[in-house]
Amino acid sequence: MQERNRVDSQWRPCSPRVPRYLRTAAALAAAVQSLINAPPPRPESQSLHAQLLTSGLRPTADLSAKILILHLRCGSHRNARAVFDGMPAPTHAAHNYLVAGYFRLGLPGEALGIVRRLAGATGRLDVFALSMALKLSGALALPRAAREAHARVIRTVLEFDDILFAALVDAYVKTALLGYARRVHGMMPAPSVVCSTALIVGCMNEGLYRDAEAIFDGTREKDVVVYNTMVEGYSKTEETAESSLEVFKAMQRARFRPTVSTCVSVLGACSLLSSPELGEQVHCHAIKSNVASDIKTGSALLDMYSKCGRVEDGRKVFDGMAERNVVTWTSMIDGYGKNGLSDEALELFEDMRQQRVVRPNHATFLSALSACARAGLLAQGQEAFQSMEREYSLKPRMEHYACMVDLLGRFGSVRQAYDFVGGIPARPNSDVWAALLGAATLHDDVDIANIAAKEVFELSRAGRPGAYMAFSNTLASAGKWDGVHDVREMMKQRGVLKDAACSWVGSDK
Repeated sequence: MQERNRVDSQWRPCSPRVPRYLRTAAALAAAVQSLINAPPPRPESQSLHAQLLTSGLRPTADLSAKILILHLRCGSHRNARAVFDGMPAPTHAAHNYLVAGYFRLGLPGEALGIVRRLAGATGRLDVFALSMALKLSGALALPRAAREAHARVIRTVLEFDDILFAALVDAYVKTALLGYARRVHGMMPAPSVVCSTALIVGCMNEGLYRDAEAIFDGTREKDVVVYNTMVEGYSKTEETAESSLEVFKAMQRARFRPTVSTCVSVLGACSLLSSPELGEQVHCHAIKSNVASDIKTGSALLDMYSKCGRVEDGRKVFDGMAERNVVTWTSMIDGYGKNGLSDEALELFEDMRQQRVVRPNHATFLSALSACARAGLLAQGQEAFQSMEREYSLKPRMEHYACMVDLLGRFGSVRQAYDFVGGIPARPNSDVWAALLGAATLHDDVDIANIAAKEVFELSRAGRPGAYMAFSNTLASAGKWDGVHDVREMMKQRGVLKDAACSWVGSDK
């Protein structure tokens, strides 16, 4: 009798609001699956869950899992978690769906919590959960979590596969445990290209270029990703930028077509080398490879032309782009400012604000403020700074305050700049005080220079040799030679060395 009542309760008639064809768990499951498969899922499709709740129908484990997936596909992690928490005994599959969904929605901490809950409840994790645990450890930069996941892999998995090896190496690289990553890589009889690529990234991050080269040379079946990894790794410093171009050439000889990632990295190397001629060649390759129209490639192109002094060419790229994002606008504004075209920079900044298609971010405002500081446009700089919070709810950062101090101090008054520093809500950092010191030095204001110098020396004891020299020069201009001697002695005691003068001249010979 009790069994009959239980069955009757489970399958009691549905609410009249629910269509007749959805009045069984199987029908609902089929309907939900069709919505999951439909690209892209629509948020209103989640109304099926509401229909289920009003129907009184108790969902099966399979139906609950499908509804959970549907909520995740629609970006509603809270609804997905409510479904998960409402399951009497969530299956391994339900755990894995929620973990993958959380990770895809940018919630790695919550995802790792679900993995740990599964491990605590069942005492074991399948290969998917273990690989996700490793991926999440890397995303959160948690070395202890990576080692714990590795220990579970050793206890649970009888035979390692390439996926787990690659996940282990990647997790150890991202948690700054390069030694562990090397050991795992060395355990493989024939490391896969994915595994080798992950280790190359770790070596490049540590500046171990020869080690990265050895791993790359030992990779038998190279793909475009491993080539891109080498190109990108070399493109980050001026000393290795030429090697980035050499790998790019080798990549072409190996018949691999440059991707967006390739072009962005190589263009960065051209910027470091101040070589617009090489940049033009990469531009041609991007056109031939049909990636020049990509927004990332376009942004990298105009940034390269601007940094190489060819701001007009950069503007041509900017004007020819079908789509622009905040990086594109900021790069063009910054390019104008750094090439001494502050009026053009501010005109473009104003166009961006008037069009209201892309919102300026912190970097955009810093580029605009820097353009004002270079040209002494005090009123425009003050207006731009005040608009950050007023119009865009962007709280200024220390670099914005430092830029305003520099602008006020050099083109307003040192006292005005000093009062501005006093109004900063947080404690000013060494950049802010260094800007004030520079302004005080320019105007021979010994009193404010003394205040600013003390703050700089306290916040950056061994750094900023220029600040020591600026304060020393201010004292010398005022004839305070005892003070000059004291500053020089302080530099000796703290091991601060004066920057050596240098000159950079390009030559064809």
